[in-house]
Amino acid sequence: MRNRYTKRLAFWTLVLFVLWLLLSESFEPAHMAVGLASSLVVALLSRDPSVSRTYTVRWMQALLYFPWLFSRIFLSGLHLSYLILHPRLPIKPQLFRHRVRLDNEEAVMLMGNSITLTPGTVTVEASSDELLVHAMDHESTLDVATGRLESKVTAVFGPGGDGS
Repeated sequence: MRNRYTKRLAFWTLVLFVLWLLLSESFEPAHMAVGLASSLVVALLSRDPSVSRTYTVRWMQALLYFPWLFSRIFLSGLHLSYLILHPRLPIKPQLFRHRVRLDNEEAVMLMGNSITLTPGTVTVEASSDELLVHAMDHESTLDVATGRLESKVTAVFGPGGDGS
């Protein structure tokens, strides 16, 4: 267990440090040392070794999910532009509750954030079993209401394992 935690800690420290380097574009030793120390602290604070995860992240599905999400963001942006530029402004704002059948909070978080990233929709409130969503019109609700978004998120998170 301890060796597994150390490997996970090293992995996430490395991931965060590489992200730090990519975003900062500075390779001065002092700057890199601060980045490495910050990455280690964030990895330490973010990972609780006593928490047992009941899901596995399916990385291939996650790699497929994000291009799909970006395509939905693009298409929703076009749809929202149409609504805004239309002379009659045919919006019909609505709030609706969507009961989720996701079995972990990380999946609910991914779904809520995906809704908010998509133009025309915002996750107003989230709990472990329900999302309150604001949408500009009926078409903006379709990915959520039909369960399409939830099935994509479900594909990313599978049963068993520890999430690493």
